[in-house]
Amino acid sequence: MEILKVHPRGYCYGVVDAITLAKKIARDPNVPRPIFILGQIVHNRHTVLELEEFGIKTLDGGLRLDLIDQVPDGATVIFTAHGISPAVKAKAKARGLTCYDATCPDVTKTHTLIKEKIDQGYSIIYIGTKGHPEPEGAMGEAPASKVALVTTTDDIASIPFGPDELVAIMTQTTLSQWDTQSVIQELLKKYPKAEVHNEICKATQLRQEAAVKIATEVDMVVVVGDRRSNNSNRLVEVVEKIAHKPSVRVESVEDLRREWFEGFHRIAVTAGSSTPTPITRAVIQQLEEWGKVHQELP
Repeated sequence: MEILKVHPRGYCYGVVDAITLAKKIARDPNVPRPIFILGQIVHNRHTVLELEEFGIKTLDGGLRLDLIDQVPDGATVIFTAHGISPAVKAKAKARGLTCYDATCPDVTKTHTLIKEKIDQGYSIIYIGTKGHPEPEGAMGEAPASKVALVTTTDDIASIPFGPDELVAIMTQTTLSQWDTQSVIQELLKKYPKAEVHNEICKATQLRQEAAVKIATEVDMVVVVGDRRSNNSNRLVEVVEKIAHKPSVRVESVEDLRREWFEGFHRIAVTAGSSTPTPITRAVIQQLEEWGKVHQELP
């Protein structure tokens, strides 16, 4: 069994910057304690556990606007790479909390664009994943009456904007570019004059394109990534939907099952942009060991 390593894979620059900032804050003795992160800094439990060793506590499991209430007075709070709404920032400032912002620059770009379009009189249709923190933060830049979330084409019928309104279509940065394009095409049937701003980041696009390309050469693609990682889940999706090859997502080497690969001769491995390199390396090493045994069998 041959193991192929997909390039690029793993951490993107936005994730690296966010984790680096969090560790720098934790090492600074002048930063008020305790230190909290509002949500997972990136969607990977291994990274969250690593930051706990630096004394950083992660608050998770709800809207950022509610989670901020769990931060005690005088403490420090870090905003995650997914971005944060103005309402959360204002609430933190009003309480006098020490704040640091680890928002990915690509996400910040979307926030800025939404604010500009709202000022110009546009309504925003945001294509994103329900319950994900990135849409929560980005859509918070617009009044509730001026922004609508679309996850699939089924949501289009319920958009409250009229066909003659000024409409701008924007996207979450970590979506499948193929699925997003199909949603945009359906939206344009209802809003033919809408401005389209595809905000899927370059790192996401490159990882998806590389996974789809190599999938045509292998029997199966293994994606290493957290279950909550949108970009990791989209890698599985594009391999199956676009390349029509089987794919499986694992969070760590412990999730691997040898029987998944019986009868397969070539396996590709990639990783989401929030997956630590050592986790992916361990998966690759295990598959390579199984591959050697397979090749030695008569």
